[in-house]
Amino acid sequence: MDRNREWRMTPRQIIGKIGLWLSVFVIVSPAILFFLWMLSLSLKFEIDNAAYPPVFFPERIAWKNYADVLASNRFLTYFVNSLVVTGSATALALIVGVPAGYGIARMAAHKSAIVILIARITPGLSYLIPLFLLFQWLGLLGTLVPQIIIHLVVTVPIVIWIMIGYFETTPLELEEAARIDGATRWQVFRHVALPIAKPGIAVAFILAIIFSWNNFVFGIVLAGRETRTLPVAVYNMISFDQLSWGPLAAAALIVTLPVLLLTVFAQRQIVAGLTAGAVKGG
Repeated sequence: MDRNREWRMTPRQIIGKIGLWLSVFVIVSPAILFFLWMLSLSLKFEIDNAAYPPVFFPERIAWKNYADVLASNRFLTYFVNSLVVTGSATALALIVGVPAGYGIARMAAHKSAIVILIARITPGLSYLIPLFLLFQWLGLLGTLVPQIIIHLVVTVPIVIWIMIGYFETTPLELEEAARIDGATRWQVFRHVALPIAKPGIAVAFILAIIFSWNNFVFGIVLAGRETRTLPVAVYNMISFDQLSWGPLAAAALIVTLPVLLLTVFAQRQIVAGLTAGAVKGG
């Protein structure tokens, strides 16, 4: 009887649950609808994509759209370029951002944290023109190097900002005990702070990859014909004389797939990293 009473919900709790699920549905449903419609476009022939009323479930599946995307427009080359640019920018951001976040958090350098926040919310176009002129003067335009460097403008502030918030909520007792035992500041950071901060590092790693992978403006301005990234490859499929919705949607889905899979498989790490600081801080 006691268990039944515990599991019974009051009318107010039921209304709250219903309201919560309705709110989630209203927020999430547009994104799901757009994704499903893009999937439908990628699986249809152009005659079905141009039909009125619109056809959501095609009678014939146009797998040719995906084959054409992979076989043309240097798509695989652009995929490798994206891997190199995103991987390098994320690795360098972690190497720079994790120690920087630790130092800012331990020194309580709030002004520095504000500077990092300003750098995070400043549009990337603000950095693009001066860096474009610099790379042009250095003769690096058309290579992967300027793209890696300018992607740090996006990834480094993300990593630093996340790590500041995480290190500020981690306990200091273990670090103080290590200092008493004779450990240097670097040893404390390497052997004590880093293992504790693994959930936060995982979140910073995933978000840095997502923002770097999806960046479009830097690639189209700084890249050459052979060094463009995947978002630029999707843009290249838009021509003045014809717009093929099937291959375009297929290309967009292929570009989205790696980040989508990463987010799905790492959702536990993301939730753990975002909530661990709050739990420890509580």
